[in-house]
Amino acid sequence: MLPAGCGVLVALGFTGCGYDRKDTHQKMIVSVRDQRLQLVRDGKPLKTYKVSTSKFGIGDRAGSNCTPLGRMEISRKIGDRMPAGTVFKHRRPTGEVIRPNAPGRDPIVSRILWLRGTEPNNRHAFARCIYIHGTPEERRLGTPASYGCIRMSGRDVIDLYNRVGLGADVFVIRRSLATPHTGPSYASRGRPSGRPR
Repeated sequence: MLPAGCGVLVALGFTGCGYDRKDTHQKMIVSVRDQRLQLVRDGKPLKTYKVSTSKFGIGDRAGSNCTPLGRMEISRKIGDRMPAGTVFKHRRPTGEVIRPNAPGRDPIVSRILWLRGTEPNNRHAFARCIYIHGTPEERRLGTPASYGCIRMSGRDVIDLYNRVGLGADVFVIRRSLATPHTGPSYASRGRPSGRPR
């Protein structure tokens, strides 16, 4: 039984009207240095995706357009069953579908994983609408290019969306994924071993 008012949101492609079970199996580690997102399941690296974090750097100040560091969690999932390339405005599908690298276009596409901060240094993430989302600017993935969000290709964000559940942890770190203490042990304990530098 969905909570009151959730039926309308589900019809619009929203998931996350108060979830009963937190996904404790999947965790994501986003390396700002590598511009990669590593999906970890039960402490074991499963898959790595190319991403783009903010071209303005890291931080959580309102209006900064920076990507916040630290531990966050998936608070909402938006875009169930929508076609790849579906354009979203204010988290609602517009009905338009665009191709990757469509000239002159930079909307949010395909899927949205809305993040909620869990630490003082990322407490504004939800209010700032920090997402993991699809971008048509796939040629820019692998370099900092966003306005604060974590961008992925349409295919990759749909794949990630289908693998992770609400409440799954997302760690954004400065370090490389190859640096000690940011591998499986980092994610399996649910917190970094040592502060990101």
